[in-house]
Amino acid sequence: MAALSHLRSLQALEAAIRAGSLKGAAAELSITPAAVGQRIKTLEDYLGEDLLMRGRSGLSPTTSCHAALEHLRRGFRQLEAAAEALELQRGHEIHVAALSDFAELWLKPRLSTYRAMHPNTLFCINGEGDVALRVGPGDCEIFFGPVVDDPCSDVLFRDFVAPVSSPENTRRISRSRKRYSLEGFPLLHLDFYRNDPAVPSWAGWTSMHGRRRTAPERGIRFQRIAPVLDAVMADAGLALCGLVLATALVEQGRLSLTFGARVGVWTEQAFQARYRNAALLRPQVRRFRAWLVEEANMTRAQLVALAGVTPAEALPANGNT
Repeated sequence: MAALSHLRSLQALEAAIRAGSLKGAAAELSITPAAVGQRIKTLEDYLGEDLLMRGRSGLSPTTSCHAALEHLRRGFRQLEAAAEALELQRGHEIHVAALSDFAELWLKPRLSTYRAMHPNTLFCINGEGDVALRVGPGDCEIFFGPVVDDPCSDVLFRDFVAPVSSPENTRRISRSRKRYSLEGFPLLHLDFYRNDPAVPSWAGWTSMHGRRRTAPERGIRFQRIAPVLDAVMADAGLALCGLVLATALVEQGRLSLTFGARVGVWTEQAFQARYRNAALLRPQVRRFRAWLVEEANMTRAQLVALAGVTPAEALPANGNT
């Protein structure tokens, strides 16, 4: 019974050893690296000994853990086989792991259209919703990153990043001389796109467009999109932000494209949806995948119209339904 009571800790341990890192295990389990580490620490505290050691090649099992490793691997392979055998019994459930901003600003507002077509569907999004979170990976993972060439993945859309501000700040900036129009206005920095080579920082953007701004690298930093949009709408400053999750706010007049859309850039990376092979055996997941691609295509067209440019990236999503 002790092993069963620590099932999630054992799962985190096995995944961390197989991936060689807490980060790799976290991506597989759709939780944070800190949560993986905490689960393993709980098991170590219970046993009173270390189970992992860190080396140049990553994480590896200690001597005491190594003796149990093959049993763990065999056990989880059996559990995975049992889970796949039971997949068809939860035909109306869909478990989605998505970026929190994407879930709140894009996915959840659109789910009513899917529910209208398929009213019996039960959703669990990031552990919340109609059904409880279950052990193991979700049916669908939605992420932002380098484009993945995988038959079980769909590119939903790339983002279009441009300066945004509140309508009031846009009016103030429009009264300033072009070259110096950003002086005196706080700049907000969004780290969400920091790994995308196509997206400039404020320092890079001001240099590209001939704008003068003292110390453009200074200002409040944000990790997520939703908080920076809230700050912009509260007149706290300007941000270089993707429009794909802010299109509705622009159309409602709550956000303004400070210098128009022509000064924006398309991201190189993209929002994507990845599915488990076993999940795609279920018709409900295949229907959800087809619907997600259709919604993504509409969003892409809306974004292209707002941006005023049609890049090569704005091709239809590559759904294999």
